[in-house]
Amino acid sequence: MLRAIVFIVVLFVFSVILSHGQEVSKSSFNIFSPAFKNHGTIPSTYTCDGLNINPPLKIERIPSQTQSLALVFDDLDAPRGSYVHWILWNIDPNIKEIKEYSVPEGATQGLNDFKQNRYGGPCPPRRSHRYVFKLYALDCHLDLSPHATKTDLEKAMAGHILAQAQWMGVYQRVRPVPK
Repeated sequence: MLRAIVFIVVLFVFSVILSHGQEVSKSSFNIFSPAFKNHGTIPSTYTCDGLNINPPLKIERIPSQTQSLALVFDDLDAPRGSYVHWILWNIDPNIKEIKEYSVPEGATQGLNDFKQNRYGGPCPPRRSHRYVFKLYALDCHLDLSPHATKTDLEKAMAGHILAQAQWMGVYQRVRPVPK
């Protein structure tokens, strides 16, 4: 009898935990681009083979305690493990989208790995690479110089991340660099 009661209690607790997890996932922080599917091909317009402008990004269900947003766009398949194409911080948490070829008003762009304070589109030398937009909801504003890098941004965000969302795309050059 005691085993049956323990089993029922454990089953109840487990079902509450699972249903709570499902509830959270339904209302979770989200970023996406209407220009391409998650894990889909990034249109060449947004790459070095095209106009080299940022794609439109939509943001949903920002946590209510969010004071600012930060965005990192990098190449996951670069030879050294990551290559930063764009970083932004102090994005207004009331924003619902980052329009194509724009920077949200009041946001600061940091130094990408091209050593520029702007978007640098995908430009893999030979094979297909994966690129990810990572969006962070923060409980503060960041006091960083426009000369800050991804490493500086990550240090400043430590302990202040409320939620994270990401959207991934893939790109292979139209005209690969010859060997």
